[in-house]
Amino acid sequence: MMSLSNETHAPHLTSWVSSANTPNTDFPIQNLPFAQFRRKGSDEVFRGGVAIGDLIVDLAAASAAELFEGIAQQAAEACTQPTLNDFMGMGKSAWSALRLALSRALRSGSAQQSVLESCLVPQSEAEYSMPCQIGDYTDFYTSVHHASAVGAQFRPDNPLLPNYKWIPIGYHGRASSIDVSGQTFPRPQGQTKAPEASEPSFGPCKRLDHELEVGIFIGSGNTLGEPIDIEHAEDHVFGLCLFNDWSARDIQAWEYQPLGPFLSKNFASTISPWIVSLEALAPFRAPFLRPENDPQPLPYLSSETNSKQGEIDIALQVLIQTEQMRQAGREPEILANSSFVHSYWTIAQMVTHHTVNGCNLRPGDLFGSGTQSGPNHEEAGSLLELSRGGKEPLTLANGETRSFIEDGDTLIIRGWCQKEGVAPIGFGEVSSTVLPPNN
Repeated sequence: MMSLSNETHAPHLTSWVSSANTPNTDFPIQNLPFAQFRRKGSDEVFRGGVAIGDLIVDLAAASAAELFEGIAQQAAEACTQPTLNDFMGMGKSAWSALRLALSRALRSGSAQQSVLESCLVPQSEAEYSMPCQIGDYTDFYTSVHHASAVGAQFRPDNPLLPNYKWIPIGYHGRASSIDVSGQTFPRPQGQTKAPEASEPSFGPCKRLDHELEVGIFIGSGNTLGEPIDIEHAEDHVFGLCLFNDWSARDIQAWEYQPLGPFLSKNFASTISPWIVSLEALAPFRAPFLRPENDPQPLPYLSSETNSKQGEIDIALQVLIQTEQMRQAGREPEILANSSFVHSYWTIAQMVTHHTVNGCNLRPGDLFGSGTQSGPNHEEAGSLLELSRGGKEPLTLANGETRSFIEDGDTLIIRGWCQKEGVAPIGFGEVSSTVLPPNN
């Protein structure tokens, strides 16, 4: 069953950590996302932490202090490992128990304040690692607006392929090149073929692009051969992060038929350090709706619960800071705003379809949602869409233009949830920078 609101979501809750009570924080007490961190420049081992305001609860220190009891203490102990895989594999009851114990310990007036204060580290003094070992990575294609806009550039009369509205489309990507926010990487190189050329050529990508996505981390897995039904699909989802799935569009155009993306997608992808639990997102649920003229999901992809609250309303934003902007001290500039609520397929449907043939998921596996574009052109989650395939370059405030990403550009993705009568929460941000190609 899907996570429902509980005492941890109460909008009146405040924390004795004063920065968690400020209006613009991403990390109020109602959030409590997880990451792997250590102090900058130290040789400490990475361990689990939870964000509260501008601080981090060091779960290794909290575990050693034996602040919690029962399954919550066991969960905290699992977070002392260099990755969160063991904790993620403990399942929903453990995740929820630790989150509740932390919520109560961090609330204003908590008797545990004096002990927990010694377990706090400023976020400004922290550096992050990958939150878990990603065994497998699957990238979905869940935005019908993105699929339609991109398809129209290549198939104006028939933008969507016939299967798009029947199954959650996805492909298996490369996990080894996924890194945490702050990632830098050289411009990819590969084969491309210009439309007028008689044969392909080799060289640096000329049409490098970002993709605004949501990352979905699997928690407890399933046994090979045993599908996960849609009513229990979200019990296997640990939480969500922000995700930039970099793409080399010119390499992709030459290689993607007949088997799909390869070198155009495997050179770099970047995730935000903080994973927001599915439980924290419960107040921001929205109905899953299909246009009346569209086919409705087959029975295995449909349930009453999924229809009532299968979507999650997450506001998403993409910004760019060019090298010239950095040198001039200019702040990043917004490229687009969108929302995860526009997704054509829900998280539960992705999990269910992925396992319907018996495929086994494991703790730490990652799904990419696919580029999240809204119904309007200015809500596009990629430059391929925003520049209409490079035909209409964007002009930035400083006079620079962009059809695609250039060397030195930093792309930033931010995400947050807000709703009347509910405490707003955020995801922080994910940023990564493109370097010149290797010689």
